Amino acid sequence: MEEIRETKDEIRDNIAKALDELSAGEVAEKTKKIEDRLFEFANFLEANIALLYVNSTSEVKSSRIIKRCLNFNKIVILPAFDTITHDITLMKIDNAEEDLVVGPRGILEPDPSRCNVVPIECIDIAIIPGVALDEKGGRIGSGDGYYDRLIPQLPITTRKVALALECQIIPQIQMESHDRYVDIIITEKRIIYKI
Repeated sequence: MEEIRETKDEIRDNIAKALDELSAGEVAEKTKKIEDRLFEFANFLEANIALLYVNSTSEVKSSRIIKRCLNFNKIVILPAFDTITHDITLMKIDNAEEDLVVGPRGILEPDPSRCNVVPIECIDIAIIPGVALDEKGGRIGSGDGYYDRLIPQLPITTRKVALALECQIIPQIQMESHDRYVDIIITEKRIIYKI
């Protein structure tokens, strides 16, 4: 088990280096292609209530996706993190500028004084962040297990979609018993359905 954790840490480091080698322009161009592909994706277009995320450094940038969803009148749900219990609270935001505050992980999350909690069974589609993914839907996240605990709680009908640059797709991720898969991965070049 320790060996798998070390391998995952090594993969996180390799992905961070690969992302650092891309210029800001390249990242912006690839991210725009991913975003456009997401907004053409039938499951996403049909979804009313979308769970999104605010990205950390090695995840596909999400700020424009959040704003675009709000402009499309989608109900936007974002996670608030409890760093002690490692649980996620899902909250509805109405305004990307006014409804977010810096959370305990150093990234923006819903302000509990302005945002309402949403039951997990209401989520139509879940956009799940990832640092690295494989074509079978295996995923490596930040390492804290937040989404590995969240994914099994989502309704079976909720599509679990990850966004990734092609350089974040690796041949195989060694999955541990607590790790959870995503159904679909959208990159700047393709849509990968879990095989």
